[in-house]
Amino acid sequence: MELADFRIGQEFYCAGKRWRCTDVGSRVVVAICLEPHEVVSISDPDTCPSARRDHRHVTDEPSWFDGPPFVVIEEVFDEHSIQACSLALSSQSGGLS
Repeated sequence: MELADFRIGQEFYCAGKRWRCTDVGSRVVVAICLEPHEVVSISDPDTCPSARRDHRHVTDEPSWFDGPPFVVIEEVFDEHSIQACSLALSSQSGGLS
């Protein structure tokens, strides 16, 4: 794809993952990944700091993709990584540079 192909709200694929465009700049595209995300919760008991525990799970909660602001991280695609994007999932989808 090329920079001119992107529109805010448009979904596309890169590195085998589905993304949604959240902004288009003069040289970059910003997007959120629509794949399930890992969530890490940390329990930190006041009584014993060494009892701190991490709890990890994967979620595909759709409300995380509502925004801005977004709960998930927005990634920046530069001139090189934009070229690896496509509107259809393909086995040739490249990765982020």
